[in-house]
Amino acid sequence: MTANSVRDVIIIGGGPAAYTAALYTARANLEPLVIEGFTWGGQLMITSDVENYPGYPDGIVGPEMMQDFRRQAERFGTEFITDDVTRVDFSEQPLRVWVGEDEYRARTVIVATGATARQLGLPSEQKLQGRGVSYCAVCDAAFFRDQEVVVVGGGDSAMEEATFLARFATKVTIVHRRDAFRASPIMVDRARANERVEMVLDSVVREVLGVEDGRMRGVLVENLSTGELTEIPADGLFVAIGHDPTTALFVGQLDMDDAGYVLTSGKSTETNVPAVFAAGDVQDHVYRQAVTAAASGCMAALDAERYLAAQESGQSDLAAAPTTS
Repeated sequence: MTANSVRDVIIIGGGPAAYTAALYTARANLEPLVIEGFTWGGQLMITSDVENYPGYPDGIVGPEMMQDFRRQAERFGTEFITDDVTRVDFSEQPLRVWVGEDEYRARTVIVATGATARQLGLPSEQKLQGRGVSYCAVCDAAFFRDQEVVVVGGGDSAMEEATFLARFATKVTIVHRRDAFRASPIMVDRARANERVEMVLDSVVREVLGVEDGRMRGVLVENLSTGELTEIPADGLFVAIGHDPTTALFVGQLDMDDAGYVLTSGKSTETNVPAVFAAGDVQDHVYRQAVTAAASGCMAALDAERYLAAQESGQSDLAAAPTTS
């Protein structure tokens, strides 16, 4: 295609949702362009072993899994730009997307920019990501069976993660920076009632401690009232202080909730802008799993395909258009 061509679909993002959308639209002969960003692969690029994605019976490391996703989409003709989108204009057709000064136009756009887990911002935390430091208990709890772990956070997510981890770990220590939790009382009571869960309040993690083989061995915690430093032995650290959807590009153009997640219509991936669809964690603050993101990417591809087919046939009802499998 030439630089001035109007494409059928542009996909913004580079994780499971984006690559699945690319696979489906490519197989539908829509010749998708994926602008995947410099940091393509999403949160799986900082994930070590993935054992809960169907089709990998022996497990797989996150980066390798994302390479598989990308390669499969590429096999069917997907075009990739490994750069960041700098602005968009969804006010009229064709929809416009810029990468620096380069403009790309399309009849449909799938937004699959994902969300990022908030981190503590410690150099030692980054060093031990995938070697004890995690941001998803559902993903990684099974790796810490009969071990001790620490959860950082004070909201419902932290309580939920701690309670889930207690099914596997022998001891779960919740570290929270304030003297009271912001989580709902029922969630706090549920965590407190678990004999494997302990709570350390008014404290922050100052350092994640490792050993010579690169694995984690504990955390250094400071009591904010006394200044006292305490080392808590632990094999894992789960940071549960929230996620930030990557939606700054779309402010003022796509409807979002109070947390910045893109709003979609009903069970579809349609946004408030016709021909713009949203998939994956950018519109999902509940499940946040690779498999649900991939499923959402499939949905967005089918919705986009139906939209294009409806436009070509003059139909306004998306459901009336055919799909491919």
